[in-house]
Amino acid sequence: MPKVTEEELVGRIQSEITDSLGYGDELSKQRETAMEYYYGLPFGNEVDGRSQFVDSTVQDTIEWIKPSLMRVFASGDDMVKFNPVGPEDVEMAKQATDYVNYVFTKLNNGWEILYNWFTDALLGKNGIVKVWWNEEEVWNREEYKGLTEIELDALINEEDVEVIAHSPYISSDADEMTGEYTSTTYHDVVIKRLNSKGSIRVENVPPSEFLINREAKTIQDARFVCHRVRKTLSELREMGYDPDPDELGSGEDVLYNAERQARYAFDLSSNADVGGNWGVGGTEESLREYWLHENYVKTDYDGDGIAELRKVCTIGSTVLANDPIDSIPFVSICPIRIPHKFFGLSVADQVESLQLIKSTLMRNLMDNMYNQNFGRYAVLEGQANLDDLLTQRPGGVVRVKSPNAVTPLATPSLEPYSFQMLEYLDGVRESRSGVSKNTQGLNDNALTSHTTATAVAQVMTAAQARVELIARNFAETGVKELMSTIYELLQKNQDTDTVIGIRGTWIPINPSAWRDKYDCTVAVGLGHGNRDQQLMHLSQLIQFATQALTGGLGIVNEQNLYNIGAQVIKNMGFVNVQDFLTDPSQQQQEPDAGEQAMALESQIKQKEVEIKMGELQIKAQKLQLEQAALQVETQLKVAELKLEAEQKRPVAIGAT
Repeated sequence: MPKVTEEELVGRIQSEITDSLGYGDELSKQRETAMEYYYGLPFGNEVDGRSQFVDSTVQDTIEWIKPSLMRVFASGDDMVKFNPVGPEDVEMAKQATDYVNYVFTKLNNGWEILYNWFTDALLGKNGIVKVWWNEEEVWNREEYKGLTEIELDALINEEDVEVIAHSPYISSDADEMTGEYTSTTYHDVVIKRLNSKGSIRVENVPPSEFLINREAKTIQDARFVCHRVRKTLSELREMGYDPDPDELGSGEDVLYNAERQARYAFDLSSNADVGGNWGVGGTEESLREYWLHENYVKTDYDGDGIAELRKVCTIGSTVLANDPIDSIPFVSICPIRIPHKFFGLSVADQVESLQLIKSTLMRNLMDNMYNQNFGRYAVLEGQANLDDLLTQRPGGVVRVKSPNAVTPLATPSLEPYSFQMLEYLDGVRESRSGVSKNTQGLNDNALTSHTTATAVAQVMTAAQARVELIARNFAETGVKELMSTIYELLQKNQDTDTVIGIRGTWIPINPSAWRDKYDCTVAVGLGHGNRDQQLMHLSQLIQFATQALTGGLGIVNEQNLYNIGAQVIKNMGFVNVQDFLTDPSQQQQEPDAGEQAMALESQIKQKEVEIKMGELQIKAQKLQLEQAALQVETQLKVAELKLEAEQKRPVAIGAT
């Protein structure tokens, strides 16, 4: 099959972008409307001189749900837990659990990411985060003085070293032995050293910047996914791209996006009207802004008949990168999922209509109240001074020409059914969203004599069911997938040991030694109410275990009591259990007095034996030295005798 050319690929990408969900379509308009309702902006149907009240149902509902969600996910130590596959994987699974949670919560500010993620989902249908392994190149400046030729060559010949400044100079030094002066060349040098390091990066993606093809059901199965983000020319160069500004165009339409502008509509803080097409950077080239499209597209680029996943970065029709990749680096959550669809419903979708109705009712009620305080009048034309009537002031005089020239018009009184209607709408909101006033604080009637604790618990549990369902939905889809992705990225990319401090101890971590995959379960709490119930059950369990231990029953030991106490401390919200309890398995058993005496006596005897063995070794060494000296002395005597014999031997005189 013929390969796909780059021009064909760019044409397809541009077609996918304009046809994708979230690109100025009805979905984008719905999210724009949700943001306007969240801010409580005017509806556009206001009438001058009438009440312009706007209800805050959307904002109240979302802000009531968020504390429960954050308490569920962020109140414990471990957001997720990796389960071992076999008994040999227990320690590695525990290490993976500690490190993955540490990477997300500590190295990536997990609290802020979760907060923004949940807010986007509750307000804009789906919340999106991007997670990837980031290879960062950092140039560090180093300065050296007085280097010799050998030291300079060794320094500048190292890899990833660039010389910034070099100043050689000659110095005369006196030789210590001869006193003669010699000239030596020294070097002062300033270098840049490249240090590369990788890390996990997690960031929130605004819904207005995320595009996906219309038929997609999940991100990983999508044919086309795009992250449409604004970047300056300087940022593009820092990312490793080197685009030609003349080929990128003028950057027109770089700031305009209706959905994005709605985010800044409350305080008019957008810079859409500042700096023209170039943004706040004006005409400075490095600060010109462009739409960078990070496209993740499935295409048969190599012509083998099978579509593979590629990352194609484009600005307009200019291709900056085109590389094959393993997976799409986005994770999505949705509060109200619709089967077989990527986008579901948001909480704002459920209560927007109620905000409009309540605002309309409240406007009518306030107009009625205004009329009661400053009522309307029937005036005989030409029989009263209208300026006096229009000037409202205490003790004011209205000039009339005939009696009964001014007659007040009757204003209908505020009927109870109007307020009953508002209460009914609050009930509809509670049934739709699961947010009840009884769950946001203690109800005035919650502790009356005719209300039992069980009834109160049942009401609160039923009201929290919808919120708990949203929490479980977030946990089993987005949070679980995010943590699994972090695990895979660490296992594939981090091949060096890292030492981190967790729960008061320092643990060496090497993700490359982990298994390819662990089963991942999300540990989700159920709020303070259920936590109090768990604490009550744990207290009863401690009493039972203590009685069983003191009674001599073999079903409980000290380790069991420690485990129960540790769970109580964690349930109370404390992190470091070792600050309050000591693990019996970590304690060294102390021997009794008899054992200590026997051990001491054994040590003394062992020392005596060692001393005697040392004395014997010394005697043996002395004997060896004496024998060696005797042998040397004997050899010397033999040599002397031979020498004397040679000297006494007569010299033979030969015949001539």
